[in-house]
Amino acid sequence: MRPRLLAPSILAADFAFLARAVDSARGADYIHIDVMDGLFVPNITVGPPVVQCLKRCAPPPLDVHLMIDRPSRFVPAFLEAGADLLTLHVESDTEPNLRRSLAGIRAFGARPAITLRPGTELARLEPYLPLVDMVLIMTVEPGFGGQDFLPGMLERVRGARTLLDAVNPACDLEVDGGVTLDNAAPLAGAGANVFVAGSAIFGAPDVPARLAEFRKRLNN
Repeated sequence: MRPRLLAPSILAADFAFLARAVDSARGADYIHIDVMDGLFVPNITVGPPVVQCLKRCAPPPLDVHLMIDRPSRFVPAFLEAGADLLTLHVESDTEPNLRRSLAGIRAFGARPAITLRPGTELARLEPYLPLVDMVLIMTVEPGFGGQDFLPGMLERVRGARTLLDAVNPACDLEVDGGVTLDNAAPLAGAGANVFVAGSAIFGAPDVPARLAEFRKRLNN
């Protein structure tokens, strides 16, 4: 069985005390950082300077999700800032540009990943599956935190795992959006092994205890 990994999303943390929030999640496997540009999604969040600052205070690797238009323009900056895993959207650029960016991420020594919106056909992932270390399935429409898990996404996760097992079985499968203590185990049963959770972790009064509770649910 693949290790089941937790990636708390800082989108749900208190940005006035971001370093403190990240420190409270030191028991996680990744820290998930959502980068939004106001173009690809209707919201704006953080850029390379914030990633660089978090790299200094976050022992877990940084899992950076670029929800931005033409991400190849900024991939080098995020790598230099300290991204350990960098995820690009299939809808954000042309296939040749995405291929070059994914290759550049690996050449830098980071881990390349690919994702897509909930309404985009899973077949759009196929050209990139041999090139990545992780596929991210968005289980909400990207752009805002705190959304509810969309209906039908469990089967979508199962379908993504089937695609991966045929081409790149060692590849991790991450889920992001409305992940809770109640649906984490079913998502693991569908084939996911990396779990992004924002409100369900940073909204808890005791973050380390909530991380421990997630691990218990995922490993029973």
